[in-house]
Amino acid sequence: YCIVWSPLPVISWFFPFIGHTGIGSSNGMLYDFAGPYSIGVGRLAFGAPTRYIQLDPAKCYLKDWDGGVEEGCSIYSGRMHNLCCDNCHSHVAQCLNSMGYGKSTHYEMIRICFWVFFQGKFVNTGAFVKTYLPFCMIVLIFVILSSIGYI
Repeated sequence: YCIVWSPLPVISWFFPFIGHTGIGSSNGMLYDFAGPYSIGVGRLAFGAPTRYIQLDPAKCYLKDWDGGVEEGCSIYSGRMHNLCCDNCHSHVAQCLNSMGYGKSTHYEMIRICFWVFFQGKFVNTGAFVKTYLPFCMIVLIFVILSSIGYI
C-alpha cells in the first residue's frame, strides 16, 4: 500500500524532484506506467525505488486498494505516454482517483510529484545518496567553475 519513486537518469541529476513513480498493491507488487501502452509489473522501469509513501488502505472509499490499482493500470495500458502531460505520475494519480483515496478524486501529476518530494521517505541511506549525490556534484562543479571565472 504505497507510492514509490526512483530517480530518472540525467533529469533527476539537475532536478531532484523529478523522477519516476509507481504504486504498490496489497501484496507488494509494483506497477508503473513504463511507456506507451505499457504497465510495468514487479519492478520500476528506472530501477529500484529510492523513496516511498506508505498509505492506508482503509482510506479508500470508492474501491478497495487493489481495485483502484487494477482500474488505473487498465486505463493506462491503453494510453500513449507523454513525458510532460500524461506520465507515470498521472498513472499513480488515476489509481488513487479510482479508489477514491482519502475521499478525493482530484489527484493529478503535480500533486503526486510534490507529495513524494516533500513527504516521501528514503528506503535507506544509499537511496538518499543515489538521489542527491549527482545533483550535489553538479552544483559543486558549477560553484567551483564560477569562483575561478569560467562561468
